[in-house]
Amino acid sequence: MSISLKPGTRLFGTACTTEVVVVKAPADAVDLRIGGHPALTDASARDAGSAVDNGAATPPAMGKRYVDANGTIELLCTKAGAGALALGDEPLTPKDAKALPASD
Repeated sequence: MSISLKPGTRLFGTACTTEVVVVKAPADAVDLRIGGHPALTDASARDAGSAVDNGAATPPAMGKRYVDANGTIELLCTKAGAGALALGDEPLTPKDAKALPASD
């Protein structure tokens, strides 16, 4: 299931409590998954009976940003949960912090 995203959109995990906010979105619709299930735009549609399927991916940490390998999507985790973030079958990875300039 593909979903069109725009910055500021809140997304929820189907089978877990993971919540993210879109920081950077691609122009096209994407297959964004949380815990192996399609991301939801409405928290009331959650299914507590569904099982989380992360594969080898690690669940997100609150306050961290996650990106794909191409840098086309960036998500901010606002509530940690058991569901890992993935774009299709590709897990999203934590974004590296920018180095601050040295002050000599």
